[in-house]
Amino acid sequence: MTIRILIVDDEALLRMAFSTVLESQPDMAPVGEAADGAEAVRLARELRPDVVLMDVRMPGTDGIEATRQVIQISPQSRVLILTTFDLDEYAFDGLRAGASGFLLKNTRPEELLTAIRNVAAGDAVVSPRITRRLLENFCAHVPDANSSTEHDARLNQLSAREREVLVHVGRGLSNTEIAAALNLAEATVKSHLGRILQKLELRDRVQVVIFAYESRLVQPS
Repeated sequence: MTIRILIVDDEALLRMAFSTVLESQPDMAPVGEAADGAEAVRLARELRPDVVLMDVRMPGTDGIEATRQVIQISPQSRVLILTTFDLDEYAFDGLRAGASGFLLKNTRPEELLTAIRNVAAGDAVVSPRITRRLLENFCAHVPDANSSTEHDARLNQLSAREREVLVHVGRGLSNTEIAAALNLAEATVKSHLGRILQKLELRDRVQVVIFAYESRLVQPS
């Protein structure tokens, strides 16, 4: 299976560099390039890429709004935010908009390729601990407890065990660590996580971490 990738960045040299790296892989194909968010949305609608490499700081429609629109018009597309700093507020906003993770622009080619393959397979690229660090640095974005009525209604769909797993995911534990903490098989943890994603209508593990914070099941330290 060939992973079809849309490259979005306002710097032509960076687009060319990413394209060169991707073209060297037999299982990847850059199918389009966009210099701004509006063009990214148009191309996503036309091309339906598997993965979108999305810069956030662009003129006009920025990468955050473009991510939100891309996911609406092409739900099967996974977005990877490209950022300069690992604690960039834009990276956090991108995750909240529905991105499946973020990469630093100076990441090594092999890490870029691994990230693309992982996200194309449905995994989140950002580790839960890094996602938690982002949330704790920008916890002012998390809604007040008074605005959590919608989250409470969604939480009521979960069993007690699923809620336990949700809390542990929110705290940054891996499936292996959750299995040890709850004395479960790792396959059982994966099954619980799958049901959590389905019931809460979340895209991936990163969105689970964000939901755990927004619902106040996990508090910033």
